[in-house]
Amino acid sequence: MNLYEFQGKELFRKFGIPVPEGVVVSQESELDSVKIGWPVVVKSQVLFGGRGKAGGIRFADDLAAAKAAARDLLSASLKGSRVKRLLVEQKLKISRELYLSIAIDTSRKRPVIMASKSGGMDIESVPESDLVARPVDTLIGFSPYLANELAPKLDLDAALSKQFSALLSNLYRLFDQYDAELVEINPLVITADSKLVAADAKVVIDQDSLFRHQDITGSYEDMTALENEARMKGYSFVELDGNIGVIANGAGLTMATLDSLLLHSLKPRNFLDLGGTDSVETVKNAFPLVLAAEPKAILVNIFGGVTKCDTVAQGIIAAKSEFGIDMPMVVRLSGVHEEEGRALLSSSGISAFSNMTDAVKKVAELMG
Repeated sequence: MNLYEFQGKELFRKFGIPVPEGVVVSQESELDSVKIGWPVVVKSQVLFGGRGKAGGIRFADDLAAAKAAARDLLSASLKGSRVKRLLVEQKLKISRELYLSIAIDTSRKRPVIMASKSGGMDIESVPESDLVARPVDTLIGFSPYLANELAPKLDLDAALSKQFSALLSNLYRLFDQYDAELVEINPLVITADSKLVAADAKVVIDQDSLFRHQDITGSYEDMTALENEARMKGYSFVELDGNIGVIANGAGLTMATLDSLLLHSLKPRNFLDLGGTDSVETVKNAFPLVLAAEPKAILVNIFGGVTKCDTVAQGIIAAKSEFGIDMPMVVRLSGVHEEEGRALLSSSGISAFSNMTDAVKKVAELMG
C-alpha cells in the first residue's frame, strides 16, 4: 500500500527523521489558521510521482498566494486523480539535494540501501556513477558502518555524516518495524544552515502486514467503497471497467484469467483472488462482492490444490441458491477433486469445464 506524503512524514516524525514544519488542509479556509511562517510550499497529496511537472506543487509568499494555490489545486485533477488534500509546508532554504531509499531487492532477498548525491530527480535518471547501493544482512540488521561507508560518497562533512548516520538508522527502524517494501526520501535536503531534512516522503507498506499497523488503516481512500469492503472481508479485489465478473485463486491465475478474457474481446469487471482456501463459506461470500459490481456474467477459474474443486463447487452452489444468482455463470475447475466438483456443478445447471480457454469461449458465446 502506497502512503500519501503527509502520512509518510507522520511516520518520519515518529521515528525522529527531520521533516519541514507543515499542516494538511482539505479546503482553502483552513489556511487562515496556518501558522508555520512564510514562504510556504503547497503540495498536492496524490499517490503518484511527477506531480511537480504536472503542476501539483505551488510556492506561496503570503496567505493570499497560498489561498489562490489551494483554490486551484483542490479543484484540479492530476493524471486523472482528484486532489482532496494539500500539504502546506515551510519552504526550505536548500543548499544541496540528495537521494536516499531502502527497498526490498527480490533478487538478493534482502533490503538494499540506495543513496546518491544527485537528489531531486527520478532515480532512473540518476547517473550510475552517482548511485551507491548497499545490501543489508537481515541476520545482522542495520549497522552504523553502512552509514559511515555511504557518507563520503555523498560528499558529507563530519557534522553532516553524524546527522546522516542517525537519520539512516531511524529510517531503517521505520522500514523494519512497519514491514515496508520501500521508504524513499527524494530529495533529502541539506539546508543552508547545514541540516539534513526529508523534503519528501514515499512509503510503501506490505499490504499483507497492515493488520499489524492499525495507525495507518485510514489510508485506503484511494480504494473504491467496494474494494475497501472486500479488504475488510479478507479478499484481494479490484474494480475494473468491464462487464465480466471474475473469481479465481492465486494472483497469477487471476491475472491470466483477465488476460484470457481480453484476448477473446471480453472485458473483466473485477479482479477477485480467493487465495488458498478450502472453505465453502469463503467461496460463497466472494459472490456478493462480484454481484455488487453489477457484471453481466460471472467466470470462476480455479486450479485446485489447497483449494479443492469440490469445495469450490459447493460454495458456488450455495451462493447461487442464497443470493439468487440468475445471470450467466461459467466455471473452470481443474486439480484436486475436479471431477467431483464438475459433477456437482452440472447437477445444479452450471456450465463447468476443465480447460480455461474452453470456459472463456463459453462466456463469449453466452455474451453473444
